[in-house]
Amino acid sequence: MALDGSWALDGSLEEEEQRQEAHPDEVLLPSSPSHAISGTENAADEVPLKRPKLFVPSLEMNCVTSSSSSAMEQYSSTNLEYDSSPNLEHGLTQNPPPRVLQPSESTESLNTGDDNEGDHGGRDNINHHEVKLDLTDDLIHMVCVHMKVFSFLDHKTLCTTGLVCRQWHAASVHEDFWRCLNFENCRITAEQVAKLCRRYTRAVELHLPGSLLDIPVREALRTLRSLEVLTIDRGTLSDAFFSLLADFPVLNRLIITEAALERGGTQEIHIHHESLRYLEVVRCRALRISVSCSLLETLSLKRSGISSAILSCPLLRELDVSSCHKLSDPGVRGAAISCPLLQSLDISNCSYVSDDTLREIAAACTDLRFLDASYCPNISLEAVRMPRLVDLRMHNCEGINATSMASLSQCFYLEALQLDFCWLLTSVTLDLPRLRHISLVNCRKIVELNLSSPALVSINITSCPILSRVDITSTALEKLVLQKQKSLTTITLQCLHLYEVDLTECESLTNSICEVFSEGGGCPMLNTLILDSCESLSNVYLNSVSLHMLSLTGCRGVTNLQLACPSLQKICLDGCDHLDRASFSPVGLCSLNLGICPHLTELEIIAPQMTSLELKGCGVLSQANIDCPQLHSLDASFCSLLNDDCLAAATAACPSIELLVLMSCTSIGPEGLLALQRLSNLTLLDLSYTFLTNLQPVIDSCPQLKVLKLQACKYLENSALIPLHRGRTLPKLCELDLSYGTLSQSAIEELLAWCPHLTHLSLNGCVNMHDLDWRFQASNSYSDSEPHRKQNKSDLRDDQIHVEGSPNRSLQHLNCVGCANIKKVVIPASAYCMSLSSLNLSLSANIQEVNLACLNLATLNLSNCVALEILKLDCPRLTSLLLQACGIEEQELECTIQSCNLLETLDVRFCPKVSSTSIAKLRLISPDLKRIFSSF
Repeated sequence: MALDGSWALDGSLEEEEQRQEAHPDEVLLPSSPSHAISGTENAADEVPLKRPKLFVPSLEMNCVTSSSSSAMEQYSSTNLEYDSSPNLEHGLTQNPPPRVLQPSESTESLNTGDDNEGDHGGRDNINHHEVKLDLTDDLIHMVCVHMKVFSFLDHKTLCTTGLVCRQWHAASVHEDFWRCLNFENCRITAEQVAKLCRRYTRAVELHLPGSLLDIPVREALRTLRSLEVLTIDRGTLSDAFFSLLADFPVLNRLIITEAALERGGTQEIHIHHESLRYLEVVRCRALRISVSCSLLETLSLKRSGISSAILSCPLLRELDVSSCHKLSDPGVRGAAISCPLLQSLDISNCSYVSDDTLREIAAACTDLRFLDASYCPNISLEAVRMPRLVDLRMHNCEGINATSMASLSQCFYLEALQLDFCWLLTSVTLDLPRLRHISLVNCRKIVELNLSSPALVSINITSCPILSRVDITSTALEKLVLQKQKSLTTITLQCLHLYEVDLTECESLTNSICEVFSEGGGCPMLNTLILDSCESLSNVYLNSVSLHMLSLTGCRGVTNLQLACPSLQKICLDGCDHLDRASFSPVGLCSLNLGICPHLTELEIIAPQMTSLELKGCGVLSQANIDCPQLHSLDASFCSLLNDDCLAAATAACPSIELLVLMSCTSIGPEGLLALQRLSNLTLLDLSYTFLTNLQPVIDSCPQLKVLKLQACKYLENSALIPLHRGRTLPKLCELDLSYGTLSQSAIEELLAWCPHLTHLSLNGCVNMHDLDWRFQASNSYSDSEPHRKQNKSDLRDDQIHVEGSPNRSLQHLNCVGCANIKKVVIPASAYCMSLSSLNLSLSANIQEVNLACLNLATLNLSNCVALEILKLDCPRLTSLLLQACGIEEQELECTIQSCNLLETLDVRFCPKVSSTSIAKLRLISPDLKRIFSSF
C-alpha cells in the first residue's frame, strides 16, 4: 500500500508498515492487486504478494463429507483470490472449482512433484489432481466476508487490514464494503478517484471535494449509475457538473457546501433532476439559482449569497433560506408562493421580509406548519393569518408587540411559541387550546402574562425584569420556573397537575402568594415549592395536603411561619435567622433542625413521624409545645430559657426519647429532671454546663441510662458520684464524661476504684486531679456502709495495695487531656485494667513519669507532654505511640520501644531530644515499625 493513498505491489509488507508508521495520518485506499493507482502499467515488473503456505497434515486429508464440500463450494463461489504469477495482467482471477478426493485416492499423489521445482511445478502438479482444501483460508474468508466483520471498519482501517494476507486483502476490497466512497479530508489525486469510481460502480454514496472535479473524474462519475447520495465540498461548480447529474438516475440527495456556482462566467445556475428529493446548497456563492425538480421535498439555501431563487418544485415541503442576506422581500415571496404544499419555512435573518410577504405566503401555503422568522425586524404579524401553524419562532423581532397577539390568537393549532428578545413586547395574552411550549427570554418590557391552554407543559420565562403579573391556566403543566423575576408581585394559577414551582429570587413576592399554594388556591397536586431568597416574605402560612418539600433558604424577612402540611417531609430554613414564631401543626417531617433560628421564641410541633429534633442554639426559646410520639432524639443545647414546665410537657408527649441533650439549659432544675422518669427508654443524657449539684434526680428518673455527660458542672459535689459506686444505681451506665469539672482528687480516685463497670471515662481538664496512680486503689476495707471514708496513701499497708479476687475492670477508653496538674501516671497490673485499649494524656504539660502495665493497650497519646522524662511500658499489644513534642530522652525512648513488639506507628515529631540518628536506631530495634513520623 503506497503512502500516497494507493495500493502498490512494489515492496514487501514490512516496508509498507514502516511507511505507514512514518505517516500515521495518511488515508489508505485500495486498488487492483496487480496495478498501482499511481500509474504503473507493467505488471511483469511487479513483485506479487506471497503468503507462506501453512501445511497442517491433520487438515489436508481426504474430504468426503458434505460439510467439507459445502465449505469448498462456499470458498469457490467468491472467485476472488490473489494469483502469484507475475505474468498475469490482472491480479483478480477466477480459480477452477476444487475437486474432492475420491476414496480410492491418497494424499501421497499430491507430493509426486519435486519440491525444488518451485511454485509453478507444484501448482501444475496440484492442478492435475485436485485443489488442496485449505481450511485456514476458508475460515478467514467466512469470518471476514460472510460474517460482515469488515463492515464495521472505516476505509483507512480497512486498507490497513488488507496488508495482513492475500485473503484479507481480497475481503477488504470487496464492493460490499465500498458502497460509500468518502474522499473528504484525505490526501488523494483526481486520477486515483477516477480509478476507484470505475472499480466500484455499485457505490450508492459519494463524498468528494469540488477541487477534484476535473474532466477524467467527471467521466468516471458517469459509471456510478446506482449513486443515491452525492456531497460536494468547496471548489467551483459549473454547468458541466450540473449536467452530469442526469447520469445518476436514482440520485435522491444532493449536498453542495461552500462552493462557487458559475454558468458561462456568471454566478447563475440551474439544477434539474427528476428523482432528487433532498437538496442543500449551503454557504455557496451565486447570484441566481433556478431549481426544477418535480419530486423535491426539502430545499436548503442557508447562508448562500443569492439574490433570486426561482423554484419549480410542486412537491416541496421544506424550504430554508435563512441568513440569505441578499435575498429581497419579493425574492422570498416568489420562492415560497411557488410551492403550494410548503409546510416548513425558515426565513430567519432575512431582514427584508415584511408583513405583506407573510400574508401572501400564508394565503398561498395554506398547510404551513413551521415558521422561523427570527431576526426579521420588519415583521409584526399584523393581519397575518396562519391557522394551521404548529411551531413559530420569532427571536429578536423588533416589530413584535402587544397587538401581535391578535394574529397569534388565530393560530388554533399552535403548539410551540418562541418570542425571545422581543424588546417591544409589553404583554402576552393567549388562549390557545393546543399550545404546549412557550419561551419568553429577555423580554425586558413585558409586564403581564396571561396564558390559558389545557395542553401547556413548559414555560420558559427568564430575565424579564419588570414582569409583575402572571396568570396561567393549564391542566397539563407540571413544572413552573420563574426565577429572578425581581418585579413579580402577583401569581394566579389554575393548574390541576402542577407538581413543582420554583420562585427563587423573586424579591417582590408578597405574603398573598401563600394563598395560591394552599388548599383552594388552584394547585391541588403541588409537591415541591421553592421560595429561596424571596426577601419580601414576612408571614408564611401554608395549608396543603399534597406539599412534600418546602424551601425558604435565604428568606431573611420571614418572622412568622405556620405550616399545616401533613405530607411535608422536607423543609429548608437556612438563613431564616429572624424567625420568631414557628408552628408545624401537623407535618409529616421525620427530622427538623431549628438551630439556625437564633431568634425563635415560640415553637409548636405536631409531627407523628418525627424521630429527631434539633433546637441547638435557640437561646431565646421560652415556649415549646412538642408533640412527637415517635421522637427518639432531642437536642436542646443552649436553650437557656427552656424551663421545667416545657421539659415536663415534652417528656409527657414524647415518651420514646432515647437521646436527650440539655447542655447549657440553665433554667432546668431538679423538678424538671424528675420528669425524665417518663422516658423509660432514655439511654443518653447530657447535662453539661448546668448548675447540677447532685445526681439523685437523674438516678431516680433514668434507670436505663448508658451515657451520662457532665462536662463543666462546676457545682457538682464530691459526694454526688458515691451512688454510682459498685453499680448500685444506674447499673447499665458505661460512659461517663466529667471533663472540666471541679471534683477533688479523692472523688476521682474513689470513682476509679469503685466503678469497674465503666467502659468510657473522660476526665479532660480536671484541674484538681494531681496524679493518676492506681497502685493505691480502694482495698477490701471499704465497706458498703462506709464508701465515703477517706484514707491517705501513707496509711495503707503493702498488703492492702493488692485486692485479691478483684474483678477485671471494663474500662476501654480513658481520656485525661489537658490535665495540667498531673505529674505521674501509674497503672500497674494489679489495677486489673485488662480491657483498656486507648489512653489519651495529651496536652498534660507537667507529666514527668508514665508507668503502664496494660495487656491490651493499643493506643497511647502523650503528645505535648513536654516534661516527660520516664516512660515505662509493659504493653505487649501496643500498636500506636504518639509522642509529638515530648521532652523524652533518646535512651529512654529506645528502652521503651524494645518492650513493644507489635508497635506499628510512632510519632516523634518536634521532639527536641530525638535526633535523626536515633530514628535509624529505632528502626533497627523495632523492625515491625511501619510508620515513623519525625521532623527529619
